[in-house]
Amino acid sequence: MATAPDNGTQQLANKQQNGYEWIDLTDPSPAQLNQIAEQYALHDASIEDMLAVDHLPKYERLKQYTFIILRYYAAEKDNYADTVEELTNKIALVIGQGFIITIHRHAWEPLSMIYERKVKRQECESPEQALVEVVRAVLESYEAPAHKLNHTIDLYEEQVFLKHRKAPMLKGLYYIKRKVDVIRRLLILSYEVVDKIDPPQESNALTRDIRDLHIKQHSVYDALAENISQLLAIYFNVSAQRTNEIIRILTIFSVFFLPLTFIVGIYGMNFRFMPELNWKAGYPAAIGLMVLVTAAIYYWFRRNNWL
Repeated sequence: MATAPDNGTQQLANKQQNGYEWIDLTDPSPAQLNQIAEQYALHDASIEDMLAVDHLPKYERLKQYTFIILRYYAAEKDNYADTVEELTNKIALVIGQGFIITIHRHAWEPLSMIYERKVKRQECESPEQALVEVVRAVLESYEAPAHKLNHTIDLYEEQVFLKHRKAPMLKGLYYIKRKVDVIRRLLILSYEVVDKIDPPQESNALTRDIRDLHIKQHSVYDALAENISQLLAIYFNVSAQRTNEIIRILTIFSVFFLPLTFIVGIYGMNFRFMPELNWKAGYPAAIGLMVLVTAAIYYWFRRNNWL
């Protein structure tokens, strides 16, 4: 009798009630995997791929079964998670004549939902339909993070034009770009799985729906990648513009003080024969010259609209 998914080995469907077997293994031991491998004649390479924590999505059709690896989005531990292993968890599937096996290290709530809504109600009539439901759940797991990333990008876009920006802004933008790139790569690698799903029975409506969902998610993350790239370009342009403005102000100050420094330098040399040193009006004349030069520079700047 089918049982609800829990830690360990669970039978979600059986041939008497559902017409096929669905065995779900959560964090199986090597002994459990070996037992399943012997029972269903699984290849050693498939077992090795099941044990690889960071394995990327793949589709492999063997003589007696089809072996699939998918990765679903898992809540990251912190905002700076940016690797495949940190952002996603792996689920391996073995589909054969009259059976499907799912293997994963962590409990995954969508499997419970598939069991309650589809398998238990006899709406999942074949291993292929069970595969379609699992693939759908994997693709839907990327929907919530897409909304979150889009919201975060909007917040950064508001901040990028403000004068008082937060220090870790560039770091945050970098990690958002990393997340989007990782998920885009996983969706690209998952395309082969989506494309090669066999239509259950004589209808391809479910598989067409899965393909549309994959295209939608891929388009969403393509748009996110484009937005974050544009935002980074704007960020650097704004930063460069502000740097240029600072250099411009410093340049204006230097233009004003350079001739004044030149005048001070001349009369600070204290040569023995300098007529102006014995001139009673020398000091006010020097000050007046400095004021005149400053006024002339100011007039020149205003005339050219540089101030």
